[in-house]
Amino acid sequence: MLSRRKLVGLISAVTIMATSSLVKADDQLYIPLISKGFQHQFWQAVKQGADQAAEEFNVRVTFEGPDTEAQVDRQIDMLAAALANKPDAIGFAALDSQAAIPLLRKAQKAGIPVVAFDSGVESDIPVTTATTDNLAASALAADKMAELIGNKGQVAVVAHSQTGTTGIDRRDGFLKRMKDAHPNIDVVTVQYGDGDQLKSTEVARAILTSYPNLVGMFGTNEGSAVGVVNAARESKATDLVIIGFDSGTAQMNAIRSGLMAGAITQNPIGIGYETVKAAVQTIKGETVPKVIDTGFYYYTAKNIDDPKIAAVLYK
Repeated sequence: MLSRRKLVGLISAVTIMATSSLVKADDQLYIPLISKGFQHQFWQAVKQGADQAAEEFNVRVTFEGPDTEAQVDRQIDMLAAALANKPDAIGFAALDSQAAIPLLRKAQKAGIPVVAFDSGVESDIPVTTATTDNLAASALAADKMAELIGNKGQVAVVAHSQTGTTGIDRRDGFLKRMKDAHPNIDVVTVQYGDGDQLKSTEVARAILTSYPNLVGMFGTNEGSAVGVVNAARESKATDLVIIGFDSGTAQMNAIRSGLMAGAITQNPIGIGYETVKAAVQTIKGETVPKVIDTGFYYYTAKNIDDPKIAAVLYK
């Protein structure tokens, strides 16, 4: 049995240890990440990368986003709430490239570094942007589409955003490449499904009805691409060449079955990891590049199980 003196000493030691732990937790750098949403598996993969970096660099990271990628106002509210907590830095994936600029100016004035991820803003406030080269990636999608349809015919685009830089760049990269390199291909329409699978299905279905001679369709993100696949399946458009963007279980299954010809995959885990890493480096006064290119690959049923490709796919 412990004596009273030893018991008091033990309690004191435990109290000191607990206090030290609390001080360490309070001293831990805090970096909230505000994403575009949670409805796509892509964002869960980004969160996974952010969590990996948080553990490696011993920082506290939170990760949140609106229910859908159409909720710009909700995302702005989340950004405002995160900044009110006075973080050491913040990661932000803008749904609208301009809407958040007033809040980002407040962050800059308060000395809170901003790291953009996935898509940037029309401002030089972010210290860096961890992202895919979306112009180059969608140009590659255009080349693959052109090859598969014999460099002629009508194609369409189901895009996920006309306000966020990823949606704009993927749309414009595809259109420009078709115009410059494949002049015999006619991009008959660009429609927007807000990255929502159900809305994109409706949009793609309407396109197929309006353009019965369509030979190809490009979906600019996970929800857009799956929507195109759904519409093609429902319409029995078995000869339609579909190129997608991102991965996810539904899209990967469509590629394995042949419903989708191929897709561009990003490196979402790398995006999350590099965002947190860049934030930590900036807090420490280290220099980071203005853009962190996290890479992309084109995958099909033939190379989907290649270790290099499989490493950046998410389910």
